[in-house]
Order: sequence, then C-alpha cells, then structure tokens
Amino acid sequence: MAAVLVDHLDQPRRLLAARRSTPADLAGRWEFPGGKVQAGEHPCDGLRRELDEELGVEVVLGAELSGPADGYWPISDAYEMRVWFATLSVGDPTPTGSHDELRWLTADALGTVPWLEADRAVEDVLSRLMVCPKTC
Repeated sequence: MAAVLVDHLDQPRRLLAARRSTPADLAGRWEFPGGKVQAGEHPCDGLRRELDEELGVEVVLGAELSGPADGYWPISDAYEMRVWFATLSVGDPTPTGSHDELRWLTADALGTVPWLEADRAVEDVLSRLMVCPKTC
C-alpha cells in the first residue's frame, strides 16, 4: 500500500515523492511512501504505521485511488498495491531508512523524477487530477 501525500485532499497542488536509497536495484528511483501490511492488520492502519515509521508523520487518509487491476496497482507478477490519498495531520516528513530524499512536486514537475515502474502508472493518473498552478 502507498500514500499519495498531498497538500490538500480536495484540491491537491503538490504531492510528496520519496527517493529510494535501498535496496540497490531501486536506489535513486522515486515512489509514493508506504509499505506492507502486517498479518491481521487493516490496510489503512498499516499505511498509517508505515508512514509513521518511514517519514515520522501522522496522516488523515482520504479516498482510495483505484488501480486498473480490480482496484489494485500492479507492482510485479507477484505483488500489487493499493493507494490512498492522505494529508499531514502531525509532523514534518523526514526521510528515514529506505529513503534518502523527499520532494514536494507540483503537477508540472511530476515527470522530473525517475519513478519506480508501478508508481509511474499512479503518477500518470495523478498528473490529470492535480490542480495546476497558473504557471503550469
């Protein structure tokens, strides 16, 4: 599961991207922060936990962004993810562990970072949903 962490749930103008530092084959590529659900954990609770662990923040979850594969976003033949919009409620995002950099991106800047393949599909949809500033 992953979060599209935005500045505003109703009219997002910016979203947070996280650059992977590990594992080596993913290092330098960008993604939406998130992680895996633990056994018996509700996906929303798992996403909140992962964002606290990865970024040191608490969030309010918004709507789920349904993917093209029965609501899921394919990651590989064996894995798929669910994606929710979220906004900060407590804390300032700080990269820890598997990330070494964070960036707030506007709609016109989404294509300026090398996204992981699964996240690129999400980014493509988001570029059409975000509010573009007047300079876009």
